[in-house]
Amino acid sequence: MHQGFVELLGRNADHAESFGSRFDDVQDGQHPDVVSVCCSDSRVLHDHLWGNDEPGQMFTCSNIGNRVVQRTDAGEVVSGDVLYPLAHTGTDTAVVVGHTGCGAVTATYDALTGDLSEPPGIEHCIGLLKPRLEAGVEALPQGIDRAGAINRLVEYNVDRQVEFLLESDDVPDAVDVAGVVYDFQDVYSDRRGEVHVINVDGETSVDALREDHPAIKSRIDRLWEY
Repeated sequence: MHQGFVELLGRNADHAESFGSRFDDVQDGQHPDVVSVCCSDSRVLHDHLWGNDEPGQMFTCSNIGNRVVQRTDAGEVVSGDVLYPLAHTGTDTAVVVGHTGCGAVTATYDALTGDLSEPPGIEHCIGLLKPRLEAGVEALPQGIDRAGAINRLVEYNVDRQVEFLLESDDVPDAVDVAGVVYDFQDVYSDRRGEVHVINVDGETSVDALREDHPAIKSRIDRLWEY
């Protein structure tokens, strides 16, 4: 048995020891306040970045590229794992979490600007991002370096995922949708691991967001207002 897995089991034993009673109120159902859609990058600790350690508080979804889109025979729809809590558990807030240096955004950028060969499963995921990032790639400022381009496209991708949720007939009108970027590369500030709000219900203007949401004014920032 791989030692890494053995160590995981040991840490799970500690988890079970401390969490047992926390499941008392949620054993028979869940009513999370928020669904958070995050990139599955190993550097982004999904629940931990929100300081969440309470079962039933947050419905967490993750995939490469923090996508909310699923391709079906009927066309593109909101992914079932994102839609489920919005449709069935009374969850009324959705948060799309991008992150600096995103590998999925990088791969999509490379696919749009050159040649990229990936296994079919990864190619499928990139294929869902490409039509959403294509206009963003074309609009990038002249002379920007690769890292700067990627991190601006991270914001652009979050905006497109938020947009898809807001425009879907399957998402209840009462659902609030926010877009954020998790920064561990000192791009927005020197506070590694901080979340920066870039989009609330489709509004992306930093000035407008700060005026509309003064309580979180210091957390609102963008690299790119295109």
